[in-house]
Amino acid sequence: MDELVRAAVLLWAVIDPIGTVPVFLAVTQRHPDQTKRRIAVRAITVAAIVLVVFMLLGQVVLEAMSIPLAAFRVSGGVILFLFALSMIFGESKPEGELEAVRSHQETAVYPLAVPSIASPGAILAVVLLTDNHRFDWVHELRVAALTFAVLGVTLAFMMFAGRIQRVIGESGASVVSRIMGMILGAAAANDVLGGLKEYFLEA
Repeated sequence: MDELVRAAVLLWAVIDPIGTVPVFLAVTQRHPDQTKRRIAVRAITVAAIVLVVFMLLGQVVLEAMSIPLAAFRVSGGVILFLFALSMIFGESKPEGELEAVRSHQETAVYPLAVPSIASPGAILAVVLLTDNHRFDWVHELRVAALTFAVLGVTLAFMMFAGRIQRVIGESGASVVSRIMGMILGAAAANDVLGGLKEYFLEA
């Protein structure tokens, strides 16, 4: 149960459903409500496909390159930690990705699906949370279910983005994103420690 709670918190932090709200509003501000709903569904679909592909094939690619999972846990944990630091001290998710919106054509795929929803942190997280080598399908199905649950919440937030934006404002989304960065940093440090322990035990 503790492992599932940790996975759920990690996935929530890296996907960041609340931080997606201002990005979605910026991407869809010139579209009618019906088009906004189609963009939201398409963005979630693309993000889900990206995450599932890495969930199923991420470790296979690592094994083909002779990289042990423990080493990837350490490197992934370090990258997640740096990503968490950028969420806390640098531009928050909404601020950073809104810059991308202003300078690129507005699409559901970029920057909404990638890198807002299926972020680099989310891709690393699903790889770290699954272990294809042990073929523990029960665990992987649980991780997949948690991922789809967080994506479902993200879709719901996008559907009600206008109301949420009026409640929390852009500054509120920025605060939430930084809090998620703190939680993500703790989870990343735990991954580094766990990877080092696993590596030295196997050596």
